[in-house]
Amino acid sequence: SQREEWCACFVSWCADQCGLIERGAVPKFASCPAGVEWFRSNGKWKENGCSPAAGAIIFFDWNGDGVSDHVGIVEKCENGKVYTVEGNSNDRVQKSIYIVGTDLILGYGLFN
Repeated sequence: SQREEWCACFVSWCADQCGLIERGAVPKFASCPAGVEWFRSNGKWKENGCSPAAGAIIFFDWNGDGVSDHVGIVEKCENGKVYTVEGNSNDRVQKSIYIVGTDLILGYGLFN
């Protein structure tokens, strides 16, 4: 059976539950690069290095090639750390913590 990388599906599902997709504030996307492209082309993209607000969509670049390969939701940002909720993290929904500005983060999609 084929395995589906479902991190973007999880983010889209959460956004849909909040009415953000219906409002056009967040796209429905299953591919991380497609999500990044939507936020960039709609002027809702912030490069890595900023301190994101809660609810921002965080895009990761695990292998440093400039293409996003994972996505999650920012729970909060404090004391130089970004706290996230991610789908398909070790094949489950999981919370994680990253240092603001780490090379693992590509950037953020904003909806407010």
